Amino acid sequence: MSETLTQFGTSFQSKIIASLLSDIKFIQTISDILNPSMFDSDSNKWLVKSVVDYYYEYKKQPTLEVIKYKIDEIDDDVLKSGVVDKLREVWRNVEATDLEFVQSEVLDFCKNQTLKNAILDSVDLLENKDYDGIKSIIDEAMKAGTTRDLGHDYIISLEERLAESARTTVKTPWDVVNDIMDGGLGHGELGVIVAPAGIGKSWTLQAIGASALKEGKTVVHYTLELNENYVGLRYDSIFTGVTTSNIKYYKDDVQTKLSKLPGKLLIKYFPTKGASVQTISSHLKQIEISGEKPDMVLVDYADILMPTGNFKEKRHAIGTIYEDLRGLAGELEVPIWTASQANRSALEEDVIGADKVAEDYSKVMTADFVMSMSRKVEDKIANTGRFHVIKNRFGIDGVTYPATINTNIGQIQVFEGSSQFGKDTQSKMNNSEEFLRKELANKYKDMEKNVEGFE
Repeated sequence: MSETLTQFGTSFQSKIIASLLSDIKFIQTISDILNPSMFDSDSNKWLVKSVVDYYYEYKKQPTLEVIKYKIDEIDDDVLKSGVVDKLREVWRNVEATDLEFVQSEVLDFCKNQTLKNAILDSVDLLENKDYDGIKSIIDEAMKAGTTRDLGHDYIISLEERLAESARTTVKTPWDVVNDIMDGGLGHGELGVIVAPAGIGKSWTLQAIGASALKEGKTVVHYTLELNENYVGLRYDSIFTGVTTSNIKYYKDDVQTKLSKLPGKLLIKYFPTKGASVQTISSHLKQIEISGEKPDMVLVDYADILMPTGNFKEKRHAIGTIYEDLRGLAGELEVPIWTASQANRSALEEDVIGADKVAEDYSKVMTADFVMSMSRKVEDKIANTGRFHVIKNRFGIDGVTYPATINTNIGQIQVFEGSSQFGKDTQSKMNNSEEFLRKELANKYKDMEKNVEGFE
């Protein structure tokens, strides 16, 4: 690391400010002990004070537009010019590769700068031989770098605890699932859809995203297999009920539907194994800096993210990915949904349990909510399937729900088993072999008619 950085110089201080603007977890951790007086220049002091004050008032970082607005209010032309120049430097550092190092050293920076200021303040006391005063100043300075937020005081914080909702949630498209999740997936929580390949994991994630859009939420969808346009076409199908192959003939219908959507959707493609959780984190911070605040994040899918670090066994690498995703959800205070592969033996299972989760069981342990999706060959033909709740941190688990699943247009409905729709769907699945025979017989009859007509 450069000498400038290790000496807490200009570059180091600039990158502290860049971290304050780009990393919500960092400002949450350090705002309580960071003081503008620790910074050398007036422009640095002004930026730190502005960012921290804004965070205390709104519980988030100011956007670039907000900072520019505040700069316009500065009366001192010299200070204004210095702040503008400093902001340009800071903004160049938002994506610097050594921000993590800077953040790890910031407590030492606080101690160093506070002690330096204390020594300067002690000069007059030394001339007056006020040694007790000097000792008091130095002792106080040595406490810098230790947070004053020791945690949630259980007894004192009763009213605050009861005044706030325990969880802020974003609903899924299915009432029965929302009910057992106590409203949906909450901020800082990780939800996982488990299924074998080709069953409909991606469609399920998109159904969750589409539901959030209808609720006026801002959704960020990361795709690691399908390109951005095709994912967009799938959303078109969900909203219109038209297949992706035919959607091009219904442009006006799509436009009408989209114009009525209160939410916002951003779709971002990263190549398989070409992105890590850190890559996603950096992109989300860019989105926040631009002025957008995601309400939900979808990652399709976590198993094909690139792990950070070297692991001898694949399962350990994947387990770390899920831990990092859960940490990211907490850092950004958003719900994150992703999907995971079930192993091959799950293909013919009526209900997929935790033992069928591929690679590493720690996925289940890390996530807050895990739901499997099972569809045998006959289920695919009949557009049916089952959702089974493997883990639910917020209520009951171990329950299975019948579902209708049409992956041609992304229409997925999940029913309570005791409801009439649930009973009808379950009956169709119980008689799946008979249903399959009827379907094949009908197709054979259609073929015969076509042949006869040709003759």
